[in-house]
Amino acid sequence: MTDNTPRTPVATRLRNNFLAGLIICAPIAITIWLTWTFIHWSDSWVRPYIPARWNPESYLNFAIPGFGLLIAVVLITVVGFLGKNLIGQSIVRFGESIVQRMPLVRTIYKSVKQIFETVLKEQANSFKKVGLIEYPGPGLWALVFVATDAKGEIASKFNAMGQDMVAVFLPPTPVPTAGFLVFVPREKIVLLDMSPEDAAKFLISGGLVAPGHTPSEPKQKHLPRPKPVAVSKAD
Repeated sequence: MTDNTPRTPVATRLRNNFLAGLIICAPIAITIWLTWTFIHWSDSWVRPYIPARWNPESYLNFAIPGFGLLIAVVLITVVGFLGKNLIGQSIVRFGESIVQRMPLVRTIYKSVKQIFETVLKEQANSFKKVGLIEYPGPGLWALVFVATDAKGEIASKFNAMGQDMVAVFLPPTPVPTAGFLVFVPREKIVLLDMSPEDAAKFLISGGLVAPGHTPSEPKQKHLPRPKPVAVSKAD
C-alpha cells in the first residue's frame, strides 16, 4: 500500500517554524527590552543627584545598571516609613498646606495624589473577583470584574426600589482597560474561580488563552449579601 497522505510544502513548514519561534522569542525579547529601558530611565533621573563619593561608578571603570533605581526604591521606602509616624505626618501636612496656597500647583498635586491613592490604596479591595453576567441579552454571557457594592446616592436609590445591586466592570476584547461600569443585581452574577490576571489574559487573547481549571469542592457561586448594620435606639 502506498501512503497517499499529502506532504506539507517546505515553505509552509518553514513558515510554521518561524511563527512558533516568534511566539517563543518575542515575549522574552520585549520583556528584556522594557525592563532594560526602565532601568536606564530610572538611572538617568536618580544618578545625577547621587554624591560622587557614594557613587560606586566613581571608583570603578564601568557603570552599574540599576544602581539609581535601587537608591530610588530605598529612598521611597524610607520616606514611607517616616511618613507613618507623628513627626513625618506633621511634615507632610505642613508641606501640603504650602502647596494648597499655590493656585496651579495645588490642582495638579491634588489630582495626582488622588490618582495614586485610588490605584494603590484601594487596589486591595478592587477587582478581586471575576464573574459572568447575562449580556447583552438573555442566554448570552459576558465576563466581568466585580468592583464593589453600590454605595452613596446610587445605593440609596436602588434600596428605595428594593434592588440589591453590585457594580461590575465590563471590559471589551482585546483591550480590557476600556469598558463599561454596569450595576447588576447580586443574584445575577455567577462567580468564577479564575483570578483577575487569568481573566485579563483570556480577554486579551480573544478567548484563545483559556486558564486551566481543576475541579474542586463546590463553592459559593454568588456574591454574599452585605451584613446589615445594627442600629441601637436611645432609651
